[in-house]
Formats: sequence, structure tokens, C-alpha cells
Amino acid sequence: METREILKQIRQEHNLTQEQMAHRAMVTRQAVSRWETGETQPNTDTLRILSKEFNVSINTLLGSPKQLVCQCCGMPLEDPILGRNQDGSFNEDYCQWCYADGTYTYSDMDDLIRVCIPHMVQQGFTEDQARTYMKQTLPQLDYWKRHEELGDGGAFEALKEQLIREINALHIKGMPEVKNLNALVGKYVNLEYPLPGGMKTRFLDDRTTYLGNQLESADCEGLCYGVLANAEFILVCTYENQGANPQLILYKKR
Repeated sequence: METREILKQIRQEHNLTQEQMAHRAMVTRQAVSRWETGETQPNTDTLRILSKEFNVSINTLLGSPKQLVCQCCGMPLEDPILGRNQDGSFNEDYCQWCYADGTYTYSDMDDLIRVCIPHMVQQGFTEDQARTYMKQTLPQLDYWKRHEELGDGGAFEALKEQLIREINALHIKGMPEVKNLNALVGKYVNLEYPLPGGMKTRFLDDRTTYLGNQLESADCEGLCYGVLANAEFILVCTYENQGANPQLILYKKR
């Protein structure tokens, strides 16, 4: 699709008149009309406004002229999995697992490879093939080329290590020791927990990236412990296959 078609589609999907679209984009109605006829296109600043306002990447607004690839893990990118900057705008260079709210979530290449290998095995790679592919691919990506420049001096890794210590210090009965925390996006792990009185609730934001892990129970076959945390809280739960029968064990503010 061309930019003019995409902009018209976005306006219609949001049930907006050209006047209302113009108000949200901070331009005139005539400008919106010219976009939709293809006479002109939004300038760079207006594209940024449209991207943030309608939750669409600039690449998509321009008709997807580039195949976006995460410059940390190499994953092909589409709008639903793009990372976000601290102000909530899209960062079109990274996926939401590698870059969350302005923070790079991996500083150790081997740690990233460890996390990626099981997903690649599900796609038909052997472990050795996956490891070899990642070791060849990652050094060619911009993040790893500029890792020292882009890194935060170890602050995020220090947070992960501190969270691991705090979680293990809880000594939750039956839960294995936590050794690693990985980046997990809220919408994939935002389980609904039953509360006293029959109510149910969720604790996570679907669009936020957290740190967490899944730990298989050594005492009860088919039961897993889920750990999720960030700078503000620690959450521990149990669940069965594919997240069935979730039970909240602990929710603790830090």
C-alpha cells in the first residue's frame, strides 16, 4: 500500500473525519486531504506524531519500504513487536525483548544466544545449528558493533543480579533457585489470577517488558513456577501447561 492509502485507512479505522485527523496530527484539514490524494506526504516531524498517535511505525506509514530487523537479536520486525523508547514512541531498530522503554535488555551475547536457541529449535534448527547461526549473525548487527557505546555501564545487569538475589532470598517452598532472568513482554505472561471472594485480576501491562523466568517444579510434575519482576515489584506464581490454573504466590513491592 502507498502512504496515501495507509493514512486514509488509519483515519477510517479510527472513525475520524479529515478535520479530526488533522487535529490529532496538528495540521490543517487541507493537509490531510492532500495526503490522501497523494499530492503531498507528511514531513518527518508529522510522521513522528502520527506514529505515536496511532501506534503505527513510520516504516509502515511510508508503505514498509524497509525490512526491519532487530539490531540486537536479528529477528525480523513488525509493528506489534517493535521496541519502544522511554517516551513510548517506537524504536524501529529493536524488538521489544531486546529494547524496552529506552533500556537495552542484553549486554552479554552468550546470554542472548542461550535465550534464543530454544525458540530456534522449535523452528527446526538443531541446537548446534542455532548456536552457530547466532554466533555468525550477532556480531554483524549494529548493537553488538556499538555495544560499548550503547551500553549502560552494567547498570541493567546489576539490577538483574539484585533481583535474582532478592527472589532467591524469599525461600519459596518448592521453587527451584533462580539463576537467570530474561526479557518477557507483558501480553505473553499477563495471567489472570483468582482472588479471595471470586474476583480475578491481572497485574501486568501488556505493552511493558519485564524480567522473568519459568522454573519447573521438582516436586510436582506438570507444575511450573513463574517469576516476574522489575525495579518496582516481584511477582511469583504457579501454573500448569500453557498457563492453565494460575495461582498467585506472592506480589511484593520493592
